[in-house]
Amino acid sequence: MDILILYYSRHGATRQLAEHIALGVERVPGARARLRTVPPVSAVCEATAPAIPDSGPPYVEPADLAECAGLALGSPTRFGNMAAPMKHFIDHTTQQWLAGSLAGKPAAVFTSTGSMHGGQESTLLSMMLPLLHHGMLLVGLPFTEPALMATRHGGSPYGASHVAGVDNSLPMQRDETQLAEALGTRLARTALELHTGRQARTR
Repeated sequence: MDILILYYSRHGATRQLAEHIALGVERVPGARARLRTVPPVSAVCEATAPAIPDSGPPYVEPADLAECAGLALGSPTRFGNMAAPMKHFIDHTTQQWLAGSLAGKPAAVFTSTGSMHGGQESTLLSMMLPLLHHGMLLVGLPFTEPALMATRHGGSPYGASHVAGVDNSLPMQRDETQLAEALGTRLARTALELHTGRQARTR
């Protein structure tokens, strides 16, 4: 069962979070992480992104959304909101919304900022809104995760996060990686439990 981890990352910090969430997903028997990204957008109307990224995961396709059992959505913070490439992608998921292809599936969110108070929680909340419109079931981080109470860096009950520093020089801290992996595990377990429940009801 695939858990789609979809993100945009400009300097690599959000990508690192995505990779730790993937580790958490892969710890759940029967679950597999599917890493995907979105292309950048340009202010120049004639500019186009290459069909395949130079490095890292491939760009997301409609089939990835249809086939996933759960979704983790990640973006760096831009003035307390998700970055334009992620918003641009989400704004073009009308067909998935009409088809209900994400309805009833669990979802989680994650972000990275340059500073401690750079808008992490508002960005996480901004990414939740379109997921609610798609009918997804939001999964956060409970305070039963010890790192959530102890962290002095990133981490939020709304989702995983990382404080990367203004120059993107701060490495991920242990609390941040633990919480990202815990979020991936929780998302995958929720997806499997929902799938098992649906199968039981159809028997």
